[in-house]
Amino acid sequence: MTPELARAESLIASIPDYPQPGVLFRDITPLLADAEALRATTEALVEPFAGRFDVVAGVEARGFILAGAAAIAAGVGFVPIRKAGKLPRPAAAVDYALEYGTATIEMHDDLPRGTRVLLIDDVLATGGTLAAGREIVRRLGCTLAGISVLFEIHGLGGRELIGDLHTVFRSH
Repeated sequence: MTPELARAESLIASIPDYPQPGVLFRDITPLLADAEALRATTEALVEPFAGRFDVVAGVEARGFILAGAAAIAAGVGFVPIRKAGKLPRPAAAVDYALEYGTATIEMHDDLPRGTRVLLIDDVLATGGTLAAGREIVRRLGCTLAGISVLFEIHGLGGRELIGDLHTVFRSH
């Protein structure tokens, strides 16, 4: 790991008992507020997939921030994958389980079939959100070029559900 990435990782704060007791939330806000840390992590998110994707998709909400920055850095477009009811013309929806409930995500059908999509989010936990993102990309006729996250939380089953993906930082 480069010194820039090690410094960026050190900016991730751990917040106990948020959003509910027993959950250790990883706050990436300090990393996002630091221009050099954001640049280093953005580059690391896309580097393994360079030249293999046409657009970056980000899952609401922190995934939007990272995917938007990654799209700009890679010189490609950005596609939001949003929570149900937030898009004016959703083309597809996928339900998935969270650690503490269920949710639905939606995506527009603005991409030509076969578009290569790099899916980015902040963290892999149970894998439900990323599995739903992968499924919605495929339902809309696009090709998943890869999945990239800042870090993975082991022991929650995400890796087993998602399989191969790129993580920037060591697991948390």
